[in-house]
Amino acid sequence: MKILVINAGSSSLKYQLIDLDHSSVIAKGICERIGIPGSMISYKSAKGDKYEKQQDMKNHEDAIAMVLEVLADPEIGVIKNMSEIDAVGHRVLHGGEKLYDPILIDDEVLKAIEDCIPLGPLHNPANLMGIRGCMAVMPGVPMVAVFDTGWGMAMEKSHYMYALPYEAYENYKVRRYGFHGTSHRYVTGRALELLGNPNAKVITCHLGNGSSVSCSKAGKCVDTSMGLTPLEGLPMGTRCGSIDPAIMPFLMDKTGMTAKEMDTYMNKKSGMLGISGISSDFRDLGAAAEKGDERAKLALDMFVYAVKKYIGSYAAALNGADAIVFTAGVGENDREVRADILRDMEYMGIVADFDYNMTCPRGEEVCISKPESKVKIFVIPTDEEMTIARDTARLVAK
Repeated sequence: MKILVINAGSSSLKYQLIDLDHSSVIAKGICERIGIPGSMISYKSAKGDKYEKQQDMKNHEDAIAMVLEVLADPEIGVIKNMSEIDAVGHRVLHGGEKLYDPILIDDEVLKAIEDCIPLGPLHNPANLMGIRGCMAVMPGVPMVAVFDTGWGMAMEKSHYMYALPYEAYENYKVRRYGFHGTSHRYVTGRALELLGNPNAKVITCHLGNGSSVSCSKAGKCVDTSMGLTPLEGLPMGTRCGSIDPAIMPFLMDKTGMTAKEMDTYMNKKSGMLGISGISSDFRDLGAAAEKGDERAKLALDMFVYAVKKYIGSYAAALNGADAIVFTAGVGENDREVRADILRDMEYMGIVADFDYNMTCPRGEEVCISKPESKVKIFVIPTDEEMTIARDTARLVAK
C-alpha cells in the first residue's frame, strides 16, 4: 500500500510517499513559497534522483498537482500514475476535544477542523488548504486526518485543566492540549518495544526549535509540557515557554505593546534567540558558547535546566520512570545538550554512558545508559510521517 503523507503550512507543503509494504520512504520533498513569487518544488527519490524547479504555485491545489506530476514523471518518478496512491494522510494540528483519533475526512470533519481555528490560528487554516488542495486534484482518494493534539487527549482532567474560573473551560475550551503528539506517540511506542514492557513508564523529550517533554504509562499520555498553545513549557528557539503570566500586562503597560504585539514578542522574539541575541539555532549557540559568549551559554543553560525540571517532575508524577527518550533535531543530534541534561541525575537511578553518548552514531536508535542504570536512556529518531501513514492505512483498510 502506498500512502502520500502531507504536512501543509501556510506557504509550504512537505510531502512523503511511503510504501507500507516495505515500511520505506520512496520519495519526499517540499513545495515552498506557495502563493508568493519564487515558488519552488524540491524532490528526492529513494533511488537517488533529485529535482528542483521554480514555478508559480498560486495555491495548495497547484502545489499538490506539481507533487503528483513529479511523483509520476517517466524519468525520475516512483509511480506510473496517481492511481497507485491508495490514500493521503494529513497532519492536522488541532482537533479540539471533538477530534483526536485519526479519522477519515468528510464534510463534517472539515467543519470540525474549521471550528478549531481559534485554537490553532496559524496551523489549522494551512492544514485545511492542504486537505482541500488534495481533494480537488485527487477526487475519490481516501483522505485521513491525524491530529497533533491527539496524544494529550488521554490525560486526566486534573492534569489538563488550568486553575482559572471553570467557565473558561466550559465556554472557550481553555485547557492543556499538548503538541508534538505524533512524535511522542511514535517514540514512546518504540521505547516500549525496546524495553519489552508494554506497561512501562516513559518520559519523552522532543527537543528541537520547538520543544516539549511528555510522560506516559502503558503507552498513554499522563502529562505533557505544551498547553493550550505550543507556547507553554520549555524555552524554545523563539518561544519563551512558561513564564509568570503577570509579565504580559506589566510589559504591555511599560512598552505600549498591543496584545498581538505581545503574542509576537513571546512566540517569535523570545527563547534562545531572545536570550542570546544571536540565533534560535542550537548549533549557532553551541559554537558561540565555545568561543566564550556568555549570553549564548546562558540560553543553553536555561534550556537544559528546564528540561531537567520537567524530567524530575514527571518522574514524581509517574512514581519513577523506566526510560527517558531523546528525539527531534536537538535531542537526536546535540550530544552536549543531552550530556548536560543527564548530569547530576543519579537520584533517579540514572547511570549515563557519557563516552558513548559523545560517539554514538547519528540517525539510529541507540541506548546511551550503562547496563547497571535503573532507567534506560534511548536516542530514538522520530518518524511522524510513518506514524501518519500507518494510521491512514489502518483506517482505509477498515
